[in-house]
Formats: sequence, C-alpha cells, structure tokens
Amino acid sequence: MEARSHTVTNQAPPLVGYDVYTGDRALSEAVGRHLPAELLDGAREELRTLGRATGSEQVREWGEQANAFPPRLRTHDRYGHRIDEVEFHPAWHRLLGKAVSAGLTDAWGRPGGHVRRAAGLLVATQAEAGHGCPVSMTHAAVPALRAEPELAAVWEPAAASRVYERELRPAASKTGVLLGVGLAEKQAGSDLGAVTTSARPLAASGEYLLTGHKWFCSAPMSDAFLVLARAPGGLTCFLVPRVLDDGSRNAFALQRLKDKLGNRSNATAEVEFDGTTWARRVGEEGQGLRTVDGTVAAGRLDCVLGSAALMRQAVAQAVHHASYRSVRGGPLADTPLMRNVLADLAVESEAATVLGMRLAAAYDSGAERDRALLRIAVPAAKYWVAKRCVPVVAEALECLGGNGYVEESGLPRLLRESPLHSLWEGPGNVQALDVLRALRTEPAALDAYLREVGEARGADPRLDRAIRGLLTELADLDGVEARARRLAERMALVLQGALLVRWAPPEVADAFCAGRLGGEAGSAFGTLPPSAGLRAVVERARPVE
Repeated sequence: MEARSHTVTNQAPPLVGYDVYTGDRALSEAVGRHLPAELLDGAREELRTLGRATGSEQVREWGEQANAFPPRLRTHDRYGHRIDEVEFHPAWHRLLGKAVSAGLTDAWGRPGGHVRRAAGLLVATQAEAGHGCPVSMTHAAVPALRAEPELAAVWEPAAASRVYERELRPAASKTGVLLGVGLAEKQAGSDLGAVTTSARPLAASGEYLLTGHKWFCSAPMSDAFLVLARAPGGLTCFLVPRVLDDGSRNAFALQRLKDKLGNRSNATAEVEFDGTTWARRVGEEGQGLRTVDGTVAAGRLDCVLGSAALMRQAVAQAVHHASYRSVRGGPLADTPLMRNVLADLAVESEAATVLGMRLAAAYDSGAERDRALLRIAVPAAKYWVAKRCVPVVAEALECLGGNGYVEESGLPRLLRESPLHSLWEGPGNVQALDVLRALRTEPAALDAYLREVGEARGADPRLDRAIRGLLTELADLDGVEARARRLAERMALVLQGALLVRWAPPEVADAFCAGRLGGEAGSAFGTLPPSAGLRAVVERARPVE
C-alpha cells in the first residue's frame, strides 16, 4: 500500500490527447480567414487530423524519444569503407513520415498551399521541433530549383510528394525526396558573398566538380543539397545529390556532427567536398545569391512560424497547468497576477501566429502588393518574432514553477530550442539590415507595408500614434544603421498591432496595443494594465475546449 505521505494532489494532468489545431483559436481563425471558402472544409479536416495526431500521447512520445536518442554519425562501415551516414532513432523517421504525409513539403503547386502548409507546420512542430528542419528546407528549396526548369521538373514533384522514403537511392527511383541547404562556411557565416568553395566545370553542360567545406549542413541524410560555390563566372548555386544516377555515392564527406544547445533530434554536420563532388548548376553562373534569394526568404518565414509554434506550445502548457493548479481555494489561472502573466504571454503568442499566417497568405495571393510586402515584412517579422521566443518560453516555464524546470515537463526542451530561429537564415543584425536594404532599394515594399498597416488606422488611438511615430522614424534615415534593430522592431510591432486590431477579439487587440504600442506595461511579462478583458484572453488561449 502506498504511504499516505506520497499521495499526489494538486497536479495538472498531462496535456495529451487533444487536438492541437482546433484548440488554437488564433490559428484556426487565421485559416478560415485566409483560405477561399471552397478549400476550407478539406483544409480543416486535414489540419484536424494532424492536430489530433500531434496532441496524441504516441506522437508526444516520439518527440521525446527523438531528442533522448540523438542522431549518430557513421563515417565508415565495419569493413572500413567510407559511407558517411547518420543513424536516427525510429521515432525521428515516424515524425518525418507524419509531416510529409500531411503535405508539409507541398505548398508551391496547390491552391492555398502556403496557408495550409504554414498552419500544418505550426501544428506539427509543437510535438517536436527538430524534424521541422528538413521539412522546411525541402519546401524552401523549390524557388531556387525553378531557376533551372529542367531540374525543377525532376525534383519538385518528388519534393512535394506525400511519401517519405528514408533510403538513399537515386532520385529517379524514389517517389519522395527531402532537400537540404548548405550555404554557410566557417570563414563567412552569414556573409554568403565570402564563400570560398570552388566549382570546376566539366565537359557536360551544367556539370561541375566542387572543392570546399560547409560549416553548417542540416539534415545531412537528405537526398540533395543546394550549395553555393565559386564558378569561373562568379558565385553560383548548385544542386549536390547524395546518390548519383548510377547508384554510386557522391563525394559528400561528413566530418562531424555539431553538438548543439537544442534541436538535438536533428543532425547538423560539417561537410567536405573533395574535388570529385559532382554538382549540377542551378541558375546562371555568377547569379548564386539571386538564385537562393527566394529560398532564404521562404526559410525565414518558416523561422517565424517555428517560433510561433514554440510560443504556442509553451503558452498552452502554462495555461493548462494554471487552470488545474489550485491556490487559495481556486484555480491558479484565476488569481489576478497569474492571469496578467498568462494573458500577456497569450497576446504575444497570438500576435506571432497572426503575423506568420498573414505572410503565408501573401505567398498564396501572388498579387504584386503582397509580393512587395513580403520583401520588407519577412525580415522584420523574422527579426522580432524570433527574438520574442526566448522570453516567452522562459516565462511560460516559470508559470509551472519547479515542475517547469524538470525535463519531464517538456519546457526545458522548448527553452533550448527557442534561440534557434534567431540564428537560422541570418541572425538579428542580418534581418535588420535587410529591412534597411528594402527601404532603400524597393519603394514598393514600403508602400505595401504602409498600405497594410493603414487598413487599421482609426480603430485604436495607440496604434495610430505608433504609426505616426514610425513614419517620423522612416522620414530620417541618416545614420539609420545604428538604429536598424529598433526600426525593424517597431515595424514588426506596428504590423502585428494592425493585424490584431483588424482580426483579433477586442480584448486581445486592446491588451496588445496597451502593452506593446501604448507604453502602458512594464518590460516583463505580467505587467499589462488590469482589465476585465484579461480573463477572456486567458480563456481563449486554453488548448482544450
């Protein structure tokens, strides 16, 4: 018989067995808002299926296993042959299979594809964030591939496939493939113009041999990779397959796997090209940066969505815990101070989701104004939303008290993951400088942004003042580089405020405008001005109806 001193009381049940999609009101409303009516029923059924799977005990267990048993590098087989393979836990493959079958690599060729995929990515990565990397890279590689129609005709349908095939074989023999991106080098980092990997042309048109080293190459067991190298005509994009058409392995030497803070389930390798590495040119020689521009932009939007997913899961866990934890005879979530903290976190999470989904819808739109908006809003959103991820997850962890600091809660894994999206596809300074570049060189981008925020003018005086203040800052670009981060932050906040004022419930928009635009809150979460609407904000964020 269990000792009476060990009776467990006043503990929240595990947050499992729920629908991650329908339990996220901000996300489900965004899908309804941005998809045409004729697509809604099918999209909602797909997302509900994915949401139920993601919230299931089984898939949550796969996420834990994939991180508890990280990938392992095998450079040679038992006989001494070089094989350069990475072994993953079976849970990793199951997670990838779920993601691929849910269409998370299929956006570019179907109606409403970006909104549907963005919502799916935001759902699926709440169970485990690491497997989102190969899914994201496969999706993001498509714009670059389209610079070479002959290659795109072969690789794009396989990348969009809903079949996950883990075995390394020639692409022509596979129904589905995963694509990776390996751009950064140790001497260059985010400065892609400083790449030194060289490409020597062969007799056959478009074929080259590469020599060099890539410092970060994620998911190295993918079927092919986009890389940058210096050809005779300048910096150029190339596709490097892992297996050649004749079934032999390409020269793709994995030197080591990175020992990372988070993202433990996903392998990130250093890769060596030894002068015999075969590659196919993508786009024209000397146009490498232009060729990968769309790939980088798509990856940056996925950083926004990935950060939004981490925030949402952290906030869901905090609200769930506080709804069941009893203090002074009632739920912890009903105490005034905890309600303020939870509402503040929920507003931040919803703002990230609404912004990410609006940008996904801009991809689907294809309108010139939306294309222009993406050029300035994506780096601004990536800068700010990724920056906010760490403090949101840390505060949510604190809501669970000591329980949140224990690995079994899942919050430490979220916290380790939370800085990642600030680093992927360029850290904060790179994003802020890209906002400035768009301001200086693309007047249509600023015009599209101002039109977007202008849709909400007159609805909230704090938003109106923030727009006027931003216009004042934009009117004086002298010495602007030193304040580029502040400018990117203000642009992201004003855009989030405008979207929430237009589409969120009044209590959510009011809390955001008060705390982020009106100067009515402190620096820490939980310092919103008290209002009757905070209870509704917290209730809206509850993950289970």
